[in-house]
Amino acid sequence: MIDQSNEARARRFLVALDLFESGVKLRRAQIRRQFPKESEAEISERLLQWLLSPRGAEHGDCPGRVVTR
Repeated sequence: MIDQSNEARARRFLVALDLFESGVKLRRAQIRRQFPKESEAEISERLLQWLLSPRGAEHGDCPGRVVTR
């Protein structure tokens, strides 16, 4: 097993957060192009709905028992 320092873990986590933020910005821009007449609030609502309902992962991100909360 590879021994990883907390610093290395933190760097990888920050990279993951940066990638997530970039993806959200790209999706916001795509929504804005699809719906150019909508207000910023409407764009934000569409973005939020997209974030809360990932396609292909309706029951989680792996096969197995469905858990509802």
